[in-house]
Amino acid sequence: MQELKVPDIGDYRNIPVIEVLVCAGEVVAVDQPLVTLESDKATMDVPSVFAGTIREVLLKPGDRVSHGSVIAHLEFDAPASNASASVLAATHTGTAISDAATAFSTPARPQTPKQRTESTASEANAGALLADRSEVTVDRARAGKAAAGPSVRKLARELGVDLSKVAGRGRNARVVREDVLAHVKTTLSKPAQAAAPVEARGTQPDILPWPQVDFAKFGPVERRPLSRIRKISGANLHRNWVMIPHVTNFDQTDVTELEVLRTALNRESKAGAAKVTMLAFLVKACVAALQQFPQFNVSLDGQELVQKRYFHIGFAADTPNGLVVPVIRDADRKGVAAIATEMAELAGLAREGKLTPAQMQGGSMSISSLGGIGGSHFTPIINAPEVAILGVGRASTQPVWNGSAFEPRLILPMSLSWDHRAVDGAEAGRFLAWLATLMADFRRVLL
Repeated sequence: MQELKVPDIGDYRNIPVIEVLVCAGEVVAVDQPLVTLESDKATMDVPSVFAGTIREVLLKPGDRVSHGSVIAHLEFDAPASNASASVLAATHTGTAISDAATAFSTPARPQTPKQRTESTASEANAGALLADRSEVTVDRARAGKAAAGPSVRKLARELGVDLSKVAGRGRNARVVREDVLAHVKTTLSKPAQAAAPVEARGTQPDILPWPQVDFAKFGPVERRPLSRIRKISGANLHRNWVMIPHVTNFDQTDVTELEVLRTALNRESKAGAAKVTMLAFLVKACVAALQQFPQFNVSLDGQELVQKRYFHIGFAADTPNGLVVPVIRDADRKGVAAIATEMAELAGLAREGKLTPAQMQGGSMSISSLGGIGGSHFTPIINAPEVAILGVGRASTQPVWNGSAFEPRLILPMSLSWDHRAVDGAEAGRFLAWLATLMADFRRVLL
């Protein structure tokens, strides 16, 4: 039995172990990495100086070691007569350990172009040699995880590769750089549908599976399928909530005078004409706010912002099968009455299920109103690819101090959800404050 120890690593003490590359019962060869250590400057694989079978591993990730710390107990497989050969192999390895320790204690220096070319050529030659070997199946139960060095793990993280799915063809089924690159090439060459799950793992959070419950054992149940609208909107809402960094600002505005105007307009309207709603005023006010703050009238397209020069406002319409969002186009060119009429027509088509896809696309921003149902503030989900959505609750009469006494005022709660990738908090605060000012004194919309 022989102790495998940490070699001289310079003046470093209490170096953390970030990876254990062997386990009990494993046969190791001379120079095979046993553990990976990490300092504040570099990482280092500690190789074995003997060949044999690991009988006990004394370290685990997170342990701290210094020069002379015992890594594992190893039993020689070779006869005693060959022990001297193992010792000679260990002596031969001493230089490699010393060189590794030097690299461990010295920060890596930038390579010259010539050095980078030579390094690339060496990696290519190594990859060619590995490709000639028969593929080795990785025993995941043995190691508990893929055997790979820190640089390979970093490359896998950057490329979104799950190392447990990569077959290693290095020594002892160790995953090397060429294995990761080959795995990516193979995945990209597959049809898009087959590659989708891999892409999803790179963009979705690592969450627990949905609970499987037999609801019938708790009492009577009835199953019915989701409506087509809920299936489509549910998938879109989930994507938007997960992919967009939502932030919601809350405010309220005094719409007492605006409600007086709205009531008067409806009283004077002709029989059969569409009623002017508070939502129609909100659409017009949102147009004015977008003109004042054009950074909200954008969409993200990769690493670019698409600035829109049109003003199309979507509104959430309630239907028996779920919410849909028709879009009022060129709202900046229409008056409040015309907007109210078009809104009534689109809502009717939505309830009948006759909206076309073109009537639900191209919005600058959307409005979700619960005024007819109830409630105050809420957090609406952004309707991608827009970057903002306004949520409106039910207006209520509240006592407001006018400087000398309390007087009843009609207060409208508002919630603005915005995409933090395209908008910052100061801009959102100014946008919502300006919108509240417009609703409190609608004459400003004409300016």
